[in-house]
Amino acid sequence: MGKITILDLQKMKDEGEKITMLTAYDYPTARILDACGVDILLVGDSVGNVILGHANTLPVSIGDMIHHTKAVARACKNALVVIDMPFMSYQTSIEDAKRNAGRMIKESGAEAVKLEGGVNMEGTIKAITDIDIPVMAHIGLTPQSVHKMGGYRVQGREDKQREKLLTDALAVERAGAFSVVLEAIPGKLAKEVTKKLKIPTIGIGAGVNCDGQVLVINDLLGLSGEFRPKFVKKYVNLEEVISKAVKEYISEVKSEAFPNDEHSFQ
Repeated sequence: MGKITILDLQKMKDEGEKITMLTAYDYPTARILDACGVDILLVGDSVGNVILGHANTLPVSIGDMIHHTKAVARACKNALVVIDMPFMSYQTSIEDAKRNAGRMIKESGAEAVKLEGGVNMEGTIKAITDIDIPVMAHIGLTPQSVHKMGGYRVQGREDKQREKLLTDALAVERAGAFSVVLEAIPGKLAKEVTKKLKIPTIGIGAGVNCDGQVLVINDLLGLSGEFRPKFVKKYVNLEEVISKAVKEYISEVKSEAFPNDEHSFQ
């Protein structure tokens, strides 16, 4: 298997092959996911929630993103690596957006950037793609706009929101985005968007009819505690597995069952 490119993703959409994307934030996890055959690894600004312990993604810095993406990129032989542009790294001006996107690609080893927004970011997406940096767009529920949206709410249920999302989707495609994440929107609307767009759609809480799907790896593995949105499927409960192993270790150390002769030098 060769390194996946944005051209491969477009071919997958055109041929009806579903695209798989997961988040990753460190070398060992990325190495495993890449070896499994995941098409895209996203180093999401969700690192703020799931790794750094913040309440939302807003405190995440460019430095944070580059640090984690470097580790992921070192592990990837096959998957396309996408880095999230964090809050206020692209909203202030097009020049800032280009400069920061360039820095993030140059220093992190990622092959594409992702940013949130539709019509309001059309000029920014075009400017970044014009300097030959691939852009993945993100519309619907956009976590960096959590305060404006009044929380993490499903988008597109009302007619006005539906029309806005359709307009946003066409705007990011027109601007040159190679794909777009559709987050927390009704499945029927996601299907409509997917049919209208030539570029691939990647759904998260957007139903089965998107061209691909993405999940946060910590949610998939059962490492997110009680946090479990409707759209998350927990494939294994690693929190339970890890807790059992650690408790066994503690017990064996206390009782001097570990280390035994097998685990000691003579």
